[in-house]
Amino acid sequence: MIRPSLIKKAFIKTLPVMAGYIVLGIGFGILLEKNGYGLPWAFFMSLLIYAGSMQYVGVSLLTSGASVIMTAITTLMVNARHLFYGISMIEKYKGAGAKKPYLMFALTDETYALVSSPYVPEDVNPHTWYTLISLMDQFYWVLGSVIGSLLGSAITFNTAGIDFSMTALFVTIVVEQWLTSRDHTATLIGAAVSVICLVIFGPSNFLIPAMIGITLALTVSRPFIEQRAEKKEQEEKTKEGQR
Repeated sequence: MIRPSLIKKAFIKTLPVMAGYIVLGIGFGILLEKNGYGLPWAFFMSLLIYAGSMQYVGVSLLTSGASVIMTAITTLMVNARHLFYGISMIEKYKGAGAKKPYLMFALTDETYALVSSPYVPEDVNPHTWYTLISLMDQFYWVLGSVIGSLLGSAITFNTAGIDFSMTALFVTIVVEQWLTSRDHTATLIGAAVSVICLVIFGPSNFLIPAMIGITLALTVSRPFIEQRAEKKEQEEKTKEGQR
């Protein structure tokens, strides 16, 4: 039985995601409705596919009558970054048991940012915390999609620029991680590799090379990062003992 206090903590932690997912979910629901796909489509796509950017692309694939092969290739290209997310979470999700399949399925950009944070409430199984975070994030997305479908069938308005909410949401989460994390090495590596790949490959092709580069860089630097984290933890314990 999950304690109400834990649900409250997870809700507070996921508030930035809620703000983005409900807005973007509404945009997806409206887009889907305007293309002739009603509420059941919005609900089940968000429940079973649950991939924000791919769901938006999926609307175009549905309306254009794309083949299964084309759909599979497009999905792989759009969501290739999740392969690297999964690799980096192997250790963290080890021992999750029956929760593991869902944790893997629900690993979106924003959920990854939250569960990769070092914060876990005291006296709580980390895998329970990660599952709760993942469930809440998906609930926000499904809720937004359903609301959008209902709005799309009732009113018409201009939704241009709504996609930027996801970018703003991710920036907010990164800033929060920066403020709460003891070591910023991983963040700096990610930013540096992304900028280098952006310059080399251009804005249309930099994402996959950047994810590969970040994965390799973090793998190589992992012993150094862990050593620094242990050293800082020992220093803090020493200071507390001297007080």
